Amino acid sequence: MKDYVRSNWTNVVLVCRKCSKKLDGGFGPDGGERLAKALRKHLSLKKGRKATAGVMEVNCLGICPKGAVTVVDAAASRDWLLVRPGADLDELAESLGLNASEYP
Repeated sequence: MKDYVRSNWTNVVLVCRKCSKKLDGGFGPDGGERLAKALRKHLSLKKGRKATAGVMEVNCLGICPKGAVTVVDAAASRDWLLVRPGADLDELAESLGLNASEYP
């Protein structure tokens, strides 16, 4: 049995599932998607370990801001972001170290 499993991810972003659920969407072109799904679509990431970067929804991170979603860049976990609905996904991806040009 293996002791580890390799992912092909270069970066990992953690998105609070509870915050996303409370907002009931607010992201993407129509404003009807949750942040993690909208970010994956925006960067055209594949699913699961086959993706070049991981955008994962995790259980409550404990910040619970009103009208925003808590996001953590795993590479720079000291600074957490509070993302409001309708935020520019290009700017968000850049601040998380996910350049849209790197992901096909």
